[in-house]
Amino acid sequence: MRVRGTSLISVASAAVLAAGGIVLLFASDVVLRGLVPGYPAGAAWIGQLLGASWLGLAALNWLNRSSVLGGIYGRPVVCANLTLYFVGMLVVLKAAAGSPSPGALWVIGAVLLLFAVVYGWLLFRGPIEREH
Repeated sequence: MRVRGTSLISVASAAVLAAGGIVLLFASDVVLRGLVPGYPAGAAWIGQLLGASWLGLAALNWLNRSSVLGGIYGRPVVCANLTLYFVGMLVVLKAAAGSPSPGALWVIGAVLLLFAVVYGWLLFRGPIEREH
């Protein structure tokens, strides 16, 4: 039986995005007030919208977990993930640099950086496979 390394990446990405999406969907007011001092309670819908988009990309990753990703294979999925993780990493790390208590933001930025590197590598390197 062949297990693709990209399926592990897709499942891990789906799990991270689904966890973050569920938290933002149901507790965005609590999370965002903890991360952003002075965040208005009435703006929880912004976090919910972000959570919904993360859940959508998590579903895309989950449904493509058995597909070959990398190089010319699965390019739309790889590009969507690379864009989300790279831009998200830039935004979060910029916010962490200017925040008085950036501990959680640095952790989130590190996770985003890790996935940005992995999807960037897949985009330019090509698919990976291993025997199992």
